Amino acid sequence: MSIRIPDLVTVRARHPEAIAEAAARRVRRPLIGDSGRLMIVAADHPARGALGVGGHRFAMANRADLLERLCLALSRPGVDGVLATADVLEDLLLLGVLENKVVMGSMNRGGLAGASFEMDDRFTGQRAEDIERSRFDAGKLLLRIDYDDPGSLATLETGARAVDAMAARRLPVFVEPFISRREKGTVRNDLGAEAVTRSIAIASGLGGTSAYTWLKLPVTSDPDDMAEVLETSTLPAVLLGGEVGRDQEAAYERWRKALRLPTVQGMVVGRSLLYPADGTVETAVDTAVALL
Repeated sequence: MSIRIPDLVTVRARHPEAIAEAAARRVRRPLIGDSGRLMIVAADHPARGALGVGGHRFAMANRADLLERLCLALSRPGVDGVLATADVLEDLLLLGVLENKVVMGSMNRGGLAGASFEMDDRFTGQRAEDIERSRFDAGKLLLRIDYDDPGSLATLETGARAVDAMAARRLPVFVEPFISRREKGTVRNDLGAEAVTRSIAIASGLGGTSAYTWLKLPVTSDPDDMAEVLETSTLPAVLLGGEVGRDQEAAYERWRKALRLPTVQGMVVGRSLLYPADGTVETAVDTAVALL
């Protein structure tokens, strides 16, 4: 039986076994539903210390507020599921909002935002065995590659082993690749066509098999480049949302254009839907769903 957000602490303190019980009885669904498209809401940013949204540095630090926004997003027609770390997913399990939803575990969150070791993105989140035990449906790993930072090699190697572990369990894994560089101490992802093309090629070759690998990709800085960029791989792809911008209409138009391409199967979008610059969560989610 589901509970209310104010009751989460009490349940966690007195009945921690309730999480496993909720996971065991959750009604599951296929990854791709009747629509043939995938719409996932992402909320795995806090575990990497990335709490800011737009100009609000700690927007995602209020867990009750985040959960309310997630519950609202998951209730909207056309939303297929959620991507988050174990703590958030387990809260949502207890709240009873993950029935017939795709549940995607976030696997590597060790590359903390702003840290000197940000490129050595260790797998500090859910492992393949955790995702399987919890009866979740997929995993996601972040693969940022900085050619000037040796830490990227550790991320590549452990990423490949995570792909292997997920494939051994026949669980899809969504790889989110970027070519990145530091600018004045801050990691920046290169969204140019050449960089995104190179990142797709690298991510597609990870592991001993690509049978269960999906790509989670940004729209290139020039959306007209996306068709050629996506020719780099035959792996199915979803679009990611990225930072919250002032011109959300322009973002919607970029997504709309990219969603017409045959490789693209849907979207995984987080902050721009949960914390829209303008309007409500309902409006932002419904607009994104309509693009599909």
